[in-house]
Amino acid sequence: MIKHIVFFKLKDRSPESVATTVGVLRNMEGKIPQLLSIEVGADVIHSERSFDIALVTTVASLEDLQAYQVHPAHKEVIAHINEVKELSVAVDYEI
Repeated sequence: MIKHIVFFKLKDRSPESVATTVGVLRNMEGKIPQLLSIEVGADVIHSERSFDIALVTTVASLEDLQAYQVHPAHKEVIAHINEVKELSVAVDYEI
């Protein structure tokens, strides 16, 4: 199994902007068969080093991670993220 974690820092860090992007990310749930689990959370600390949103997903294999990356629902999310993000970082690891 693979855990895929992405942190997003948005250009507009207002509560409304963060909530919109959280909704876009959560909208993947149930639409991408390879996603075994998906969690999306908005930062509650708001420190200088904080990112605004965390995405945590689980897939069964590296092949499923690749299929997730090119799925049309994920590509829609990428289009939104590319418009609103200042920075993102990711890690993928086996569990």
